[in-house]
Amino acid sequence: MAGIACCCPSALSSRSTSWLVVGTYQGRTLTGKRFQKRSLVIKAEVNFVNYEEAKKLIAVEGYAVVDVRDRTQFERAHIKGCYHVPLFIENTDNDLGTIIKRTVHNNFSGLFFGLPFTKPNPEFVQSIKSQFSSGSKLLLVCQEGLRSAAASNKLEEAGYQNIACITSGLQSVTSGTFDTVGSTELQNAGKAGLVTIQGKISAVLGTVLICAYLFITFFPDQAEKLLELVPSG
Repeated sequence: MAGIACCCPSALSSRSTSWLVVGTYQGRTLTGKRFQKRSLVIKAEVNFVNYEEAKKLIAVEGYAVVDVRDRTQFERAHIKGCYHVPLFIENTDNDLGTIIKRTVHNNFSGLFFGLPFTKPNPEFVQSIKSQFSSGSKLLLVCQEGLRSAAASNKLEEAGYQNIACITSGLQSVTSGTFDTVGSTELQNAGKAGLVTIQGKISAVLGTVLICAYLFITFFPDQAEKLLELVPSG
């Protein structure tokens, strides 16, 4: 005897549910057996592009630029007309543990690299949702490409499917690619603190050493006379 099976209509819906299958097969009765239906979730892959492709996404395909960097880097330089929704925000908490960590940070990373002491922005996804629908085309940008990749994962989980990121971040963007706002170039917005001063000092010292080498090479007699004028220890 042919088997007969039936299921409740809700089994065909997209919601996770369970249903009862009852039927007969070759004279044997198949007792009710419960099955768990698993909903299939398809996640879109993040589109990683270079800065030239990113410019086309904005101009041709209408992608909105969302800058996820912290406030200090954003203020130094950002793409004109972009939206600023930081993935990390400055940590101003005053519990003992945070105060100790902030002090250590400010005396090392903050001093040498000009980086603020931050924490994850708990309102990041909600801030995006308040400005963009899940079908919006979003180009996420940060300085090195790491924060934008992390932000894209959060938005994927929240249902966003049209997401792109610039590979290696804004530090890879050449001057003049985008209209910008700020006191420096996009690729230099991550540089601050003593590192920038050290870089300038190194450049000056390098120039002096090169000039000294060239002088000794092409004018050895004059260089020897100058060395004779230097008092011995």
